Amino acid sequence: MVTQRGIEANPLKIKAILDMKAPACVNEVQRLTGRIAALSLFISKSAEKSLPFFKILRKARTFEWDASCQRAFEELKNYLAGLPLLVKPSPGDTLYLYLSATPQAVSSILIREEEGKQLPNITLIKY
Repeated sequence: MVTQRGIEANPLKIKAILDMKAPACVNEVQRLTGRIAALSLFISKSAEKSLPFFKILRKARTFEWDASCQRAFEELKNYLAGLPLLVKPSPGDTLYLYLSATPQAVSSILIREEEGKQLPNITLIKY
């Protein structure tokens, strides 16, 4: 959502994930990953955070929600509860580019600092 303050994640999409129970079947994992994809612009290292869910989808014949999946699910919910606002940089701002790469995905985020606090500008992910 574009507001006067910047670009914000749709609160209804965040609430949809926060209100979810742990998936009990492959279809529910697909629903979760779709919701994560809709918010990926706002989630730093979203590929890394959602990797356990995509591993389940690769093994679609056998559904196994293990401790690593549950931990990733809870960490994702905690992260989404405090999502940052994406703001436009001002001319002269120093920007920092962070890259994250795994064998499965590459992600990057452009950050600017304001009063010692890092604020995201844009996140890009490629699976």
